[in-house]
Amino acid sequence: MEDFELKDDLISLWPNRRIQAAAVYTAVIESMPELSRWMPWAHPGYSVGDSQNWLKMSAECWRDETAYEFAIIDNRDGSYIGGAGLNHLDRLNKVANLGYWIRSSRCKQGIATRAARLLVRFGLDTLKFNRIEILAAVENRGSQRVAEKTGAVREGILRNQLSLSDGIHDAVIFSIIPSDLR
Repeated sequence: MEDFELKDDLISLWPNRRIQAAAVYTAVIESMPELSRWMPWAHPGYSVGDSQNWLKMSAECWRDETAYEFAIIDNRDGSYIGGAGLNHLDRLNKVANLGYWIRSSRCKQGIATRAARLLVRFGLDTLKFNRIEILAAVENRGSQRVAEKTGAVREGILRNQLSLSDGIHDAVIFSIIPSDLR
């Protein structure tokens, strides 16, 4: 699986073990003002060590097939753009959560939508999940727009679902099932 990748004409998704911690760290620090609002792991004391631990944990999850975390890479220059993955896997019911983030300097270019579409196909076609879910805080309109552009169906509001840096938030739940792709 070392050479495994998902790609389209603009981006490639590489398993996180193929990326360097310094690239992740630089992108996170650049994006801290935006990320820290929505991603509990993005905190003021974030360090290169946090990036190293994340990459190590991601490799272990791939090996154990408990999560599939990817680096989003620009096909033109090989630069690190952000991360996306399938996690919180429910193997019994064949359900996975889809998450994504894009470094601030590359936002609003359709990259998260491209990455999400590649992961939806991977999750439904390759891993044979019955359902891919996307959760976004009610206030996180950017993440909701990505879910909508990916073709996910908005199902409703989950009350008190997300614990973020400023407290508990309601979340919008979206899903994509195989018939949505036809």
